[in-house]
Amino acid sequence: MTGPITSTLNPEQQKIAGDALQGTLVDMIDLSLIAKQAHWNVVGPQFRSLHLALDEIVTAARTYTDEVAERLTAIGVSPDGRATTVAQDSGTKGFGAGWTKDEQVVASITDNLSAVIGRLRERIAATDEADPVTQDLLIAQTAGLEQTHWMWQAQLA
Repeated sequence: MTGPITSTLNPEQQKIAGDALQGTLVDMIDLSLIAKQAHWNVVGPQFRSLHLALDEIVTAARTYTDEVAERLTAIGVSPDGRATTVAQDSGTKGFGAGWTKDEQVVASITDNLSAVIGRLRERIAATDEADPVTQDLLIAQTAGLEQTHWMWQAQLA
């Protein structure tokens, strides 16, 4: 099916913005799944505070996912959030199975946030000329994740 939604971007701009957004979509979906897996499996003295903080990451990542998917649609690109696409294309570090000690959860979440932020910064640079609107969305999401990263990283100090 050809796209029913057209874009005001030219084809090159649409490709650059679409690629950046699609990559962000899968990273955000995976980040929400990682945080939820950690939420269910964290154990240790910091259990309660981490359990609650992990849900904050899930909520933010799901909000960011929807913003990105809607931007993709607005520029005429069909979002692909299927599990197989996420598994194949995500740039997160992942999260292990089973019960996980609180300090390991903090380290893993910090590493995953760092990975997602690094990829977002690459996409910010890539969209500079092609689509400032997409770039602005990515900048805002990066700012939110950097604040979260700082708070999680502080627990490792």
